[in-house]
Formats: sequence, structure tokens, C-alpha cells
Amino acid sequence: MSRRLPLRGPVSRPGPLPSCPGHLNPAAAAEWRRVAKALQRAGVLTAFDRAALAAYCQAWGRWVEAEEKLRETPALVRTPSGNVQQSPWLSIAHKQLELIGRYMVELGLTPAARSRVAAGLPGPGSVPAEIRLNIVSPHPLGLEDARPAAAMDAKAWLAKHGGD
Repeated sequence: MSRRLPLRGPVSRPGPLPSCPGHLNPAAAAEWRRVAKALQRAGVLTAFDRAALAAYCQAWGRWVEAEEKLRETPALVRTPSGNVQQSPWLSIAHKQLELIGRYMVELGLTPAARSRVAAGLPGPGSVPAEIRLNIVSPHPLGLEDARPAAAMDAKAWLAKHGGD
């Protein structure tokens, strides 16, 4: 029995720079141009990433708009009934920053996420000399956490576990 070992998940090849969606606001479109070019130069942007990049850029644009409004208005406002509450722009800014952070991880825009992004994967026919697996064994008492076991090369693991 032969087993194929994925190198780092599904492989998609970078292609031409996806077009900027027309619905993005001006700040979002500027962020698109900045980030899309950088991701393409890094070899990690494909046509499949267009929607995620657009969502990131739109969240960026909304965050910029909210921050601009917060410069013009106070962080606390008085309601018609006389109560003091947080400005709606502050809530919008916080929510957009949360979304930006999620999309940054997905797109490899943070240092930690970048270390996990698979760029420049070998093409067909070029196989690495050794593929190392990190074998994870479940906790002996059946608990949710897992403990990494010793890493071994793929050929040794397959031989030990009945692979070809």
C-alpha cells in the first residue's frame, strides 16, 4: 500500500495579481494594492485568495473610517435620554480590528503566520530528500491535549507502520 504525504496542505500555484474588487472603499483599495503586490512577490497569492484579501481590506477600510470619525467625535456620547455610552465608532473600530487580526493570520500577514505559509513549494517531479513527520500521540488517560512523540523520517515511519 502506498501513501502520499502532503508537504504542507493543498498546493496552489501563485498566478497573476487578482484584480481589486470594485466595491472596496478608497482606504480598502489602497490597502489591497499594498498587500496584494507584496503577497504576490512572496509567491503566496492566488486567485483563490481574492475573497479573503478583499474581506481583510474592507475591514481595514472600515477601521480607518472609524478611527477618523473617533478623531472628530468623543469616545463617550450622551444619548437623547441623558445616559452616557460608548461611541458607536469605538465599537466599529474594535470589531474591525478583531476581523483584521483574523484575516492577517489567514493571509500570512503576521510574523507567526508567515512562518506557517507555504511559499515556493517544490514543483512536480522534485521530491525532498527527506520528509520529517512529527508524530503526535494522544494523552495516555484520554485527555484532550496531545504530546509530541519523537520525529522520524517518513520512510522509517511508513516501514514501522506497514506502509510501502
